[in-house]
Amino acid sequence: MSTPQLVVHHDKELMAQAAAARLITKIVDAQTSRGTASVVLTGGRNGNGLLAALAAAPARDAIDWGRLDLWWGDERYLPEGDPERNVTQARAALLDSVPVDPERVHAMPASDGPHGADVEAAAEAYAAELAKAAGPENHGAVPTFDVLMLGVGPDTHVASLFPELPAVRETERTVVGVHGAPKPPPTRISLTLPAIRAAREVWLLAAGEDKAEAVAIALSGAGEIQAPAAGAYGRTRTLWLLDSAAAAQLPRSLYPPASP
Repeated sequence: MSTPQLVVHHDKELMAQAAAARLITKIVDAQTSRGTASVVLTGGRNGNGLLAALAAAPARDAIDWGRLDLWWGDERYLPEGDPERNVTQARAALLDSVPVDPERVHAMPASDGPHGADVEAAAEAYAAELAKAAGPENHGAVPTFDVLMLGVGPDTHVASLFPELPAVRETERTVVGVHGAPKPPPTRISLTLPAIRAAREVWLLAAGEDKAEAVAIALSGAGEIQAPAAGAYGRTRTLWLLDSAAAAQLPRSLYPPASP
């Protein structure tokens, strides 16, 4: 378990641009040292803002897009191409404008796919895909992601792990179907906390005053069942990327920023 580090930016635009630059560096470093890189994307306004900033960054061309594996932390169980699906939004924000290898874009199943309405079967299929990509060096059923990004919800949820619901209590499976999510749509697929914790680095993104209370709760020692964001951490680094509004309720003396 890595100790959380904070980086607080003036506003969400600067946060997105800085996070995009940080991600480019991390991907290039991984590709230089191991030949490939593996990143887990997140949806929502902050996740999509980061992808849009990455698309606009001249340095994006430093990435070898053909040697990058992309995964998702969660997905709305809706038909392929639905505008509410995270993968649909990611394609519009970034993926359609860069030369990614389609075989290395690991989208979560859609509700009109081979599993139909059976979200549990769809979750099992994604877990199997993760397990197939995991090598002996990963010591588990998921690859060791270089960076796994998560948006933090106003209720402290991350991915589709909501406070008190069964998915956040899962300790064995890597991917689960989510039923009755308090945020529409109610049916989703999500990585679990064990899968999230397999990542080398976990980055939690939060911007806006509506996230300030959630950030403060998650970083105050709350339990992961009540505050799922508190249970999201990486093997070597856990980075909270915030704007000043989202950090407004944090005691700086307790959690000093990792950098200016």
